[in-house]
Amino acid sequence: MAENSFDLIVVGAGPGGYVAAIRAAQLGLNVAIVEREHLGGICLNWGCIPTKAMLRSSEVFHLMQRAGEFGLKADGVGYDLDAVVKRSRAVAGQLSGGIGHLMKKNKITTVMGEATLPAKGKVSVKTDKGTRDLTASNIVLATGARARELPGLEADGDLVWTYKHALTPKRMPKKLLVIGSGAIGIEFASFYNTLGAETTVVEVMDRILPVEDAEISAFAKKQFTKQGMTILEKAMVKQLDRGNGQVTAHVEIGDKVEKHDFDTVISAVGIVGNVEGLGLESLGVEIDRSHVVVDEYCRTGVDGVYAIGDIAGAPWLAHKASHEGVMVAELIVGGQPHPVRPESIAGCTYCQPQVASVGYSEAKAKELGYDIKVGRFPFIGNGKAIALGEAEGMIKTVFDAKTGELLGAHMIGAEVTELIQGYVVGRQLETTEEDLMNTVFPHPTLSEMMHESVLDAYGRVIHM
Repeated sequence: MAENSFDLIVVGAGPGGYVAAIRAAQLGLNVAIVEREHLGGICLNWGCIPTKAMLRSSEVFHLMQRAGEFGLKADGVGYDLDAVVKRSRAVAGQLSGGIGHLMKKNKITTVMGEATLPAKGKVSVKTDKGTRDLTASNIVLATGARARELPGLEADGDLVWTYKHALTPKRMPKKLLVIGSGAIGIEFASFYNTLGAETTVVEVMDRILPVEDAEISAFAKKQFTKQGMTILEKAMVKQLDRGNGQVTAHVEIGDKVEKHDFDTVISAVGIVGNVEGLGLESLGVEIDRSHVVVDEYCRTGVDGVYAIGDIAGAPWLAHKASHEGVMVAELIVGGQPHPVRPESIAGCTYCQPQVASVGYSEAKAKELGYDIKVGRFPFIGNGKAIALGEAEGMIKTVFDAKTGELLGAHMIGAEVTELIQGYVVGRQLETTEEDLMNTVFPHPTLSEMMHESVLDAYGRVIHM
């Protein structure tokens, strides 16, 4: 096969793109992957991984301050923000380098540069050595997304930050405003609040973490408020007046506008798909509100062109992108993979306390017409949670009363981002309430609460 001719070209080496490339190579395809900046994409370099490294530092700092509760002594507890950031960047760098190794191991041709699609089956890459023209019968678009910026609230890297600035801060904020309470906003609010910043979160919707079950959102708000955060819901930042080391935010709440002063603002108001400059429109690829329109198999409507991950729309999650990458690779070689179902993709937020969910919320299940049974179990009723000193939290399950199908699960508390996978597997295997109730959960573990929540839905809870 010619040097620049491939079976598959993947544009974008994030968690969707590089996984698609690896799976396709495993299936015997000759694969090239094009990346303009960093192998591993936003997730490994500027998103999922480095934020978790920073949040781990704040979590340890928080625990050190609680040393007395555990019979320990830790005097003069403090932190070095530069060292926290340095560790986060090192973690990201280690994993990004690992992606390069995986590309070589799987004999995938890596081309660093800016890609365009001049015609069907063709990718032109502008590299630092000139333009390289590639051809393939199949192309996967995995170019990801970037932070949305609203007029007047644009980041400047000094007073107003995006997630990138927040990951490499030049200073520790003293008085911080976070605009948006989705996963990104709340994680940064949690990190900086734990380190001592006076933190305010503004959310335009009627509750924070608006994609979560309403009961979980309310529990989270109570915990964040207890930690010292100010939460403003049904509020909108209309204007930012930037001065010398200070930002005055005009916050509209109801029919009045309040002015609040901050030294730092983090804008976390959503994302925009990276669809510009690729030549997609002239190719016939349909774009709707900065995202590529695809069917359940990530096909764009243009033969041989697929789009996966953030560029293909919600949910904007790395694990969804990776699974779509595998699905598309198997589809290309003639397989019959199951389509990715958004309602079976778990969402995790790594604030303190953690939040995780999968499936339908109680309100959504009712909206869809289900007759439901709902179970709940609090962390305070679990021995392991009490032993860990993490008694604040709850697990909620939603079942179809007619069939026993697990419709949704919602959690808040310590380590729930790890626990949620139990319910994800249960939904994948079409588990019923009977299966879950008959499962023996190990003791003492946090996972026992998952069992108790199911039991509670059917009036059989033991420890409450």
